[in-house]
Amino acid sequence: MSTTPLEIAVIRNADDWPDHFDALAERAVLAALAGAKPKIKGAAEISVLLTDDAEQRELNAQYRGKDSSTNVLSFPQIEPFDPVIGILGDITLARETLIREAQEQGTSLDDHFTHLVVHGFLHILGYDHLDEDEALEMEGLETQILAGLGIADPYAD
Repeated sequence: MSTTPLEIAVIRNADDWPDHFDALAERAVLAALAGAKPKIKGAAEISVLLTDDAEQRELNAQYRGKDSSTNVLSFPQIEPFDPVIGILGDITLARETLIREAQEQGTSLDDHFTHLVVHGFLHILGYDHLDEDEALEMEGLETQILAGLGIADPYAD
């Protein structure tokens, strides 16, 4: 049992997500938390929404102005790199997009899902990839966290 005061709520808004993905999501978030080493000030909570392409498309259009589905969205509720406390935010993942991408990349769905949960949680903490330096920092941290979970570097050629 983790001593981290982080509650992780996994919410299913779409059918056909494998049952073990709740545990995978929790494992990925806790690994990202440990790898990023943010300042923790008290109890915190994060939600991981397992949805489908249709709902993800609506969210992407509403919040990012992009009328298409996407693999993962993050909705931070804290200021970047603030101490971790309270409601941190939400991560949403689109099942059909993740399945398609995993097949295209020749990786397992479990590993691709884990990578995107880690990626989404790092966005919650304030990491981004808008410029090359930010991208290198974030991708390096993702790669390190995933290696600790026994997952190959998703950015390797």
